[in-house]
Amino acid sequence: MSKLPEIPRVAIVGAGYFGQFHFDAWQRMTGVNLVGFCETDAERAAQTAETFGIPAFTDATEMIETLNPDLIDITTPPPAHLGLIGTLAPNVDHIICQKPFCGGVTDARKAITIANQHNTRLAIHENVRFQPWYRQTKKLMEAGAIGTPYQITFRMRTGDGQGPDAYLDRQPYFQTMPRLLIHETAIHWIDTFRYLMGEITSTHAHLSRLNPVIAGEDAALITFHFENGTRGIYDGNRLSDHIATNRRLTMGEMMLEGSGGTLRLDGEGRLWLRLFGSNTEAQQPFDWHDHHFGGDCVYLCNHAILNAWQCGQDAETEAHLYLRNQEIVEEIYAAAPPIP
Repeated sequence: MSKLPEIPRVAIVGAGYFGQFHFDAWQRMTGVNLVGFCETDAERAAQTAETFGIPAFTDATEMIETLNPDLIDITTPPPAHLGLIGTLAPNVDHIICQKPFCGGVTDARKAITIANQHNTRLAIHENVRFQPWYRQTKKLMEAGAIGTPYQITFRMRTGDGQGPDAYLDRQPYFQTMPRLLIHETAIHWIDTFRYLMGEITSTHAHLSRLNPVIAGEDAALITFHFENGTRGIYDGNRLSDHIATNRRLTMGEMMLEGSGGTLRLDGEGRLWLRLFGSNTEAQQPFDWHDHHFGGDCVYLCNHAILNAWQCGQDAETEAHLYLRNQEIVEEIYAAAPPIP
């Protein structure tokens, strides 16, 4: 597979709510030429073209022929992913695709096959593992800050899922998704747990619907067992909140326990270490940029993928590596008792 050039030409497909973070990230990135985008909604296309000063197209094939991009970043909703990858892969050597990747594991496998047939690199924009507090957590673990890890727990409490207007101001399609919390949200922490703790070997889950106006589940309790013998707990719902100035910054709180101490992530993106036997916590300093979503993790994710591909290496979230997250999602849905 080919390397990306030193100054790649990047184009985007999709200019929706979350796609705007991608435009901002690419335009801020040194050594990247954001050359244009494709968007079928005329009003949205015009607004985005004016905001970022780049040309808009309504057809992806026309965009490729005109702009000749080295990399295309797909930020559309999942139903469009497989068709776009089928169109793009014969003509572009590098593709990044938003999650939920192709809407599920079956079409994800098809997309990977298509990319492989055309020798095209394909990575998933899974950005939570790139949030700076998780990168710092990994560094602290590797430095032995908590000793031998025992258990990781994440309590997700976004507070945006109450009442008849839940999600309508930002992502209204959440209300009608037959699968919501695990498929759309918890997969972020399935991936992050794998990044921090290693491979997941088994899960047990109980899913619930707390808000009756939505179609899918909005609460879950999931236990994970990892290959190295450690354990994980994801305790999430989108109706309760947590202490934070911006409750979408971390979306909840993490506790990572080990033989030498406990590491805690709070809602302000701060990490606190309490050594075993102590009753006091010490804040762990690290640098991060509070920009847009999740500590600028959209930028950090795309930048990491770009760097890997410029070196001719696999990205952390290469599609064939990411697929295991989607397989775990399917295992959770298959094994969980029916929602009452």
